[in-house]
Parts: sequence; structure tokens; C-alpha cells
Amino acid sequence: MVKPRRAIRVAVIGTGYWGKNLVRVFADLGVLAAVCDVNREIAESLAAAHGAELRPLEDILADASIDAVAIAAPAAKHAELARIALTAGKHVFVEKPLALDVVDAEPLIALAREKRRTLMVGHLLQYHPGFRHFKHMIDEGTIGQTQYFYSNRLNLGKIRREEDILWSFAPHDISMILALTGQEPSSVSSIGSAFVTPSVADVTLTHLAFPSGSRAHIFVSWLHPYKEQRLVAVGTEGMLTFDDGLDWDAKVKLYKHRIDWIGGNPVPVKSEGERIPLVESEPLREELEHFCECIETNRTALTDGEEGLRVLRVLQRATESMLQIEENRV
Repeated sequence: MVKPRRAIRVAVIGTGYWGKNLVRVFADLGVLAAVCDVNREIAESLAAAHGAELRPLEDILADASIDAVAIAAPAAKHAELARIALTAGKHVFVEKPLALDVVDAEPLIALAREKRRTLMVGHLLQYHPGFRHFKHMIDEGTIGQTQYFYSNRLNLGKIRREEDILWSFAPHDISMILALTGQEPSSVSSIGSAFVTPSVADVTLTHLAFPSGSRAHIFVSWLHPYKEQRLVAVGTEGMLTFDDGLDWDAKVKLYKHRIDWIGGNPVPVKSEGERIPLVESEPLREELEHFCECIETNRTALTDGEEGLRVLRVLQRATESMLQIEENRV
């Protein structure tokens, strides 16, 4: 166990599939104070393993010595738990999505501002060293003007019944693409199919068009024969890939492909991919360190409530597009 380096004390609400990772990292950072979960047995085991208290939510919210809560409960509970935690004066880290409806998310941002508390959304890949370097290279103009992006997030499982693949997988990709473009899309269209559970999409393809003229598509599926987590950017002077399934020395590659016009015809000129060196670190640790630093310094989080709201707006527009297409099929 790392000795505490700061006075911040954090409680984790929800210790299941992902919450257990929050518990581990907050404990490593020396700031874990308590855990809370409806499954007492799992929470008790994690609390004991990481030197934290197992406490009910009401006690955590009433304890003035606990500065912040991290919420990893089911998505349908995110907005309500964030609301009561902010009302109690806690800083809040909430896993994606911030809420399931824009009308539930907007008051959270206002409440965090009123209470002068940090509200941060767990869009993990914005803290990945690979994505950060990928974005830095685009911002520097390494591949010229970006023309389009595509992102594939594919796997077999974990299949959910309470939220579809769009809401489960795509927030990561939407968050990254919005960060890369610096814009919200002018149009959003999406199609999806439900094969396992009726009305719960297992596969979706979402297309985004931006005011700058750039385009993006996001393909997500939990019914796929192999795992793929790849983001591609195509620019006027080259292409970049961020493939989180590869080793660290191959996660980000630069391709200086170009198109030459010869005799009035476009001719592709290919080049070997250049591996971009990265400093290896755990994205979740980077993310939770950032949360603690924002509390300490009163900085605005990279993925604050406003950023979470932008992602949520795209998710809702994509959902509306899918529903419209389904209605037209009937």
C-alpha cells in the first residue's frame, strides 16, 4: 500500500465489474476511505483487502471527512447518485455515461457549479497515453487537415440487458472524437440491430458529420468473433492509428501515405507505418490522479460535466436516429 500523499479521502459507490478497479487504484493512491455496495459480501472483501471501511451510503454522505465519491453503479443510477452526493457537498467522479437523459445531466452541472465541487465523468481513454499522443500529433498538424475518423470497439461479450451496445461501448469513442474535432456534430445518424435481447441493440454503426467538414463513424458490437479497439484518423498529409489491442510500442502508428495526381488520375503513394514511442502507464491511474489533482487545485477536469453532457447529447441523437429508422421500417 502506498502511503497517503494528500489529505483527500474518497469513497467508492459500487464495487462490481468496474468499481473494483476504482477501489484498487484509489487505494494505491492512498486516498481510499470507504466502499459501499448492495452486495455486502463483495464490498466487505474489497474493503478488507484494501484497508478501507465498509459503510452505508447515508453514512458516507454525512461524513464531512470524506471529500469525494466515485460512482460505479448501474448507469440508470448515475444521475441520482451524483445529485445526492453533490447536494451533500462531495466532489463526484461518475463512470460513463453521466446520465441516461440530457434533462437529468444538465442540473448536475449547475449543482456542481453552485456547490463549487468537481464533477468528472469517467471517459477513460482521454487519459490513455496513446490517445493523448495521438491527439497531440493531430493538434500539431502532423497529418495535415483531418478529413475523417473511424473507431471500432468490438468484442464477444459482456452482453448487457439494461443498456444497449451504443450506450455501453460508444461513449469512449464519441468522447475521443469530440476531443479530436473540438466540435459537436452538425448531424448524427445511427443504425442498430438487436439479436440477443429484443429492443437492446447488440451492434450499431453511427455516422457523425461536423461543421468543419470532417466526418466520423463508430462501429461497436459485443457480438464479434475477436476483440478490436482501434481509432483511425485520415488527414490531407497522412494517417494515424491508435490500436489499444497492440503492445505499447505499436499502439500508435503514423502512416505518411499520400495521394499524387498523375496524368489527371489520383494515385496512392504508400509508406511504412512509423511506430510512435509512448511512456507506458495505466490509464485508470492517470484518470483518478487527475480527479484528485482537480480537487486539490480547483482545476476543471478534462472530462468534466460539460464534456459528459456533449457526449450524452450525441448518444441521445444517435438513439433517436435508430428509433426513427425502426419506425420507418414498420
